[in-house]
Amino acid sequence: MCRNIKTLFNFEPPVTPDEVQGASLQFVRKISGFTKPSKANEEAFLTAVDDIARISMNLLRALETNAAPKNRAEEAAKAVARAAQRFGA
Repeated sequence: MCRNIKTLFNFEPPVTPDEVQGASLQFVRKISGFTKPSKANEEAFLTAVDDIARISMNLLRALETNAAPKNRAEEAAKAVARAAQRFGA
């Protein structure tokens, strides 16, 4: 489940709120064990996703680095190459 959580810091173009929301959703799914919560747990689940997304955006805005931003396309190509080597595709 958590393989979809990717590093979001120091990329060009910068992270979008949708990407942070998606990573937050994956995190809450992983720690709760729910891919889709029951009606009884839905409010707590969605509140947790929103809270984690807000805190994550605060973190990403506060972090500093002297390193040059990574290129999203180049990093995606590297990931595809690693997967091909790992899984023999």
